[in-house]
Amino acid sequence: MTTDIATATDRTPRSIPRLIGRLALGAFLLFAGISHLAWNREAFLAQVPTWLPLEGDFVVLASGVVEITLGLSLLLLARRQVQVGWVVAVFFLAIFPGNISQFVTQTDSFGLDTDMARGIRLLFQPVLVLWVLWATGAWRAWRASRTAS
Repeated sequence: MTTDIATATDRTPRSIPRLIGRLALGAFLLFAGISHLAWNREAFLAQVPTWLPLEGDFVVLASGVVEITLGLSLLLLARRQVQVGWVVAVFFLAIFPGNISQFVTQTDSFGLDTDMARGIRLLFQPVLVLWVLWATGAWRAWRASRTAS
């Protein structure tokens, strides 16, 4: 008997802590995305790696739109939470080079004005990935699909 992740999603237990975690992360992404577009573009520009072959302002605006979309997806698409969880996790991995660039180039932004502060921030990116995989049940659904096959 084979089980895919979508089928495992139906068996993913819903819990209040996971729901709160998913909604909080969705609200955080929605707020961050809006701030990319509205009032904090300069701070986000400081995180765009210079080696990226795209113009910095485009990257900030595009990532803002993506964050708004992902935040709304976490808030509104409960039936697709596992799939959304994987997409958000990949997004967090995709933007990690910006955080590394900020650390390596010693660029001040968002109050991160020391190597220690920028280094500590690097440690939180894996926490975000684990958070979204836990809160959406994505990791549990993947494990269930692996054991059922």
